[in-house]
Amino acid sequence: MPFPELCPDIVRVLSSKGITEPTPPQADSIPRIIGGENLLLVAPTGIGKTEAAILPVLEMIMRTKGRPGIRCIYITPLRALNRDMLKRMQEYGKELGITVGVRHGDTPQGERNRQSEHPPEILITTPETLQVMFTGKRLVQHMKHVEWVIVDEIHELANTERGAQMSVALERLVLLAGNYQRIGLSATVGNIENVARFLAGNNRQVVIRKHDTHRDFDIMVESPAPDTEDSKLLDKLQSDPDILAVMKRAREIVENGNSTLFFVNTRETAEWLAARYHIWDNDISIEVHHGSLSKENRMEMEDRFKRGEVKCLICTSSLELGIDVGTTEMVIQYNSPRQVSRMIQRAGRAGHRIGETIRAKIIATAPDEVAEAMVVARRSDSKELEYFEGRESPLTVVANQLIAMTMTGAMDKELAFKMIHNAYPFRNLTMGQMLDVLEQLKSIKMVFDDGEKFKRSKKGMNYFYENISMIPDERTYMVRDIGTRAIIGTLDESFVASFAEEYAMFIAKGRTWRIVEMREDEILVEEAKEVGSVPNWVGSDIPVPF
Repeated sequence: MPFPELCPDIVRVLSSKGITEPTPPQADSIPRIIGGENLLLVAPTGIGKTEAAILPVLEMIMRTKGRPGIRCIYITPLRALNRDMLKRMQEYGKELGITVGVRHGDTPQGERNRQSEHPPEILITTPETLQVMFTGKRLVQHMKHVEWVIVDEIHELANTERGAQMSVALERLVLLAGNYQRIGLSATVGNIENVARFLAGNNRQVVIRKHDTHRDFDIMVESPAPDTEDSKLLDKLQSDPDILAVMKRAREIVENGNSTLFFVNTRETAEWLAARYHIWDNDISIEVHHGSLSKENRMEMEDRFKRGEVKCLICTSSLELGIDVGTTEMVIQYNSPRQVSRMIQRAGRAGHRIGETIRAKIIATAPDEVAEAMVVARRSDSKELEYFEGRESPLTVVANQLIAMTMTGAMDKELAFKMIHNAYPFRNLTMGQMLDVLEQLKSIKMVFDDGEKFKRSKKGMNYFYENISMIPDERTYMVRDIGTRAIIGTLDESFVASFAEEYAMFIAKGRTWRIVEMREDEILVEEAKEVGSVPNWVGSDIPVPF
């Protein structure tokens, strides 16, 4: 019998979606999760990791229907993941009578209020929104009933300050709900033991289940010869011969296939290339996708790509993880992706089926890029991944979490230390170090201290709401098409301050826009048929391992 641990209702729902047999990770993980084990599942993209975690949780909710509150919190590091995942989970939930909700920075206030009144049994959220959830009086009561926490793409969080902040939040949740079950989902990483300890926290057992489906890689590095003959096109695109050579080769690959994801390392590069392609040929079937485009634009591009209306998306890490864009035949990477794990993740979007060969090409012209790309391709083939070691006990996070803990009242120092220390990134933190941080917070009037306990000031409260995320924040301006009133995307304040003025032209969504009017928080634009400047966004570059 397929899925022997699952009830007939769940098996029926899966069968209606064409899922009749579990993949190896699902067959391995489902009984272990039902058995109550904390588990880290490590497997490549495209073999049903999400279902491996959520199906046993659905089964256990079905067995214990009628219990109150939020039963499962599903944490995803990228907001863009929520759409596809929420759709799948809501379909499962609807047919099984299990409520599924989503909560992140863009969730309307009305929906937040509904969740506080009538909590969903499964809540999909981000690490940052989890921080805010502790401040809601009614929401906290619902969180006392959490039995499972699933952390998706956990390798994106381990060894970062953002992850360290989440790990403390998971310990704060223990104070509310007791020792709930922890499930982590990760792509193939070099430091699995480290990621497992990060998931579990200190003094808890976690089972690691690693599934390498031995999908064959076919990653080729190409270095097309620069074209110095085509001076007309070089002039038209305001390009240099090296980049034109890459564009020509990439276009050839795109036009000989049906669906290509063209990965680049920064949003700036994505916009630059997309704009040049549209100047080269206005009817070209190439569009752009990155995190600074509006949600509506991203969704439209994903859907058009899935339907085959767009043959190629030039994208950044916004399409690296589990967003469903249908079948992808080929992945192109422009220049070295800097990380083997990133190349495996990106290449894994092609041949997104078990047994299919992963086909990808890295196209580069500069000698150092070609050399690095060749090493990355070879290491991808032999699965030699980087080992990431984050900064231990980041005190910025300690300060952030001490203030966060005071948002619902005075906090006991011993208890605060216990919660922080139980999180794996802070396993070697001393009480003295924490008290030093607290002393500094007192000196700048963020908190007040009465000896055993400390509480926030108004300044501390303002700090909390302005610094929910450990990702450095920059003010952004909305870019709106004056003709259609549609939001195109966002620009960072630093770019606007140094560049934006009326009639200035910049590139977004692969097109050039002319600024018509500057407003307090938005910029009104119209499309122009010339080459504009490429914006720059904070945090766009990807990290380079040693």
